[in-house]
Amino acid sequence: MKMRYADDIARDGFAVVQEFLNSETISVVLEALGNARMDVGEGQRAGKAFGIRNLLNVVPFTRDLASSPACRSVVEPILGPEARVVRGIYFDKHKDANWKVAWHQDMTIAVRERIDVDGYGPWSIKAGIHHVQPPVSVLENMLTLRIHLDRADETNGALRVLPGSHKYGRLDASQIEHYKQHQPITCVADKGDALLMRPLLLHSSTTALNPAHRRVLHFEYSSIDLPASLKWFEA
Repeated sequence: MKMRYADDIARDGFAVVQEFLNSETISVVLEALGNARMDVGEGQRAGKAFGIRNLLNVVPFTRDLASSPACRSVVEPILGPEARVVRGIYFDKHKDANWKVAWHQDMTIAVRERIDVDGYGPWSIKAGIHHVQPPVSVLENMLTLRIHLDRADETNGALRVLPGSHKYGRLDASQIEHYKQHQPITCVADKGDALLMRPLLLHSSTTALNPAHRRVLHFEYSSIDLPASLKWFEA
């Protein structure tokens, strides 16, 4: 079963893991999120709260979850035993924060401070956190685990992906436009399901037609250290 996920990710850049998290654990996650102090200024769209960027630090339970045997059991077959969680984000798409995202690759990583290193750039700051585009080799050694706390489908802005697009490195605007002609897949997921994906996989989401909650825990893993004195923000 684990090897099948590895094969799917190598070929398509993603895989859906059904019934990954049970209802009891989801309830604990939602309670922890409900008790968290969300800084609306750092997680909003159009003035509406939608998530937490530095999730592992704000909600310590999520760090425990991201490092749990359950999560590691699906990450290690892809990245190896040295893999560790390096960033956590919480998203909540709902009626007051109903956004769409154009086709893109996840090109930036979060680090503790800006240190200029060859091959790293440009730099940006999001929610007070330094972000930088690393070399493609760094992104190719990363894996994202998205755990769904609600059902996600075509009606509430589920993620859409273009299978195989992770194989071609960093794509420029014209290459993305070309690849958009391929047939996308909507990653339908039930509550408790998980999505494994490579950061370089082209993905997007539409606004929700039925904007109920679409809450997702987004964990990023890496099996490598950054060069010089650069440090992963939440590792």
